[in-house]
Amino acid sequence: MASNVNPTVRRRRLGQELRRLRELKGMTAEEVAERLLVSQSKISRLENGRRSISQRDVRDLCNVYEVEDQRIVDSLMQMAKDSRQQGWWHTFGDIPYSVYIGLETDAASLRVYDPQVVPGLLQTRQYAEALIAGALPETAPADIEKRVQVRMRRQERITAQENPLRLWTVLDEAALKRVVGNRTIMREQLEHLVEQSQLPHVTVQVIPFEMGAHPGLNGQYAILEFPDAADSSVVYIEGVTSDLYLEKANDVQKYSVMYEHLRAQALNVEQSLQFIQKIAKEYADD
Repeated sequence: MASNVNPTVRRRRLGQELRRLRELKGMTAEEVAERLLVSQSKISRLENGRRSISQRDVRDLCNVYEVEDQRIVDSLMQMAKDSRQQGWWHTFGDIPYSVYIGLETDAASLRVYDPQVVPGLLQTRQYAEALIAGALPETAPADIEKRVQVRMRRQERITAQENPLRLWTVLDEAALKRVVGNRTIMREQLEHLVEQSQLPHVTVQVIPFEMGAHPGLNGQYAILEFPDAADSSVVYIEGVTSDLYLEKANDVQKYSVMYEHLRAQALNVEQSLQFIQKIAKEYADD
């Protein structure tokens, strides 16, 4: 696969364009589904980029929308072809959160709040292994190793020399105090967190317990933003059996405002660094 082709992002862009064409035609997804003798859910999945789309689907939809400009049809057909290629993560087999990986791979910036654990992009290998084994106790060792390898590969977005991912992380104190694996692993993890926070494109803040109630108590989430203005921001909420992706402007705005409150209530960057170093020393002294 060409390095500049991201099938997940291609599907999103294609879906957005197909939705735009449908709305220009003044048709509902239900009406389109009836014309094509398919389910309404299929049309919805094609438009939100959660399902692969064939060139035949594109052709049929363009016919329904009466798209007369062949250049537009050809462009959409090419996007459909690109969207069916495989990203680097597909070489690892079936990855449950492959849609998210595709989005993260193409994102320009990522804002993360995690109340329980250190985010995957900042984890050490030993921490990741212990975390996955603990969170998924029935997972085979080979599958754990596969997940760890994917996580380590994702971290290349942080260490890239060109256009690295801009990462802003807000952690709850619980993520630093929860012993994952053992205390040595935790010390090394926190030292790694301090090291990574020195990168100019990585920011880490901590919300200590003493801050009490705050807007992040509802749980973990991430906000992805993309370099192309045509790609809307996405709020990602991880689930046990399925994940949630919010793309409506109003939803993204609400989570963005909540994140600003989290950053305001957290310790500043220097205070957070000192706070993490203090806890890391406590692990070393035991």
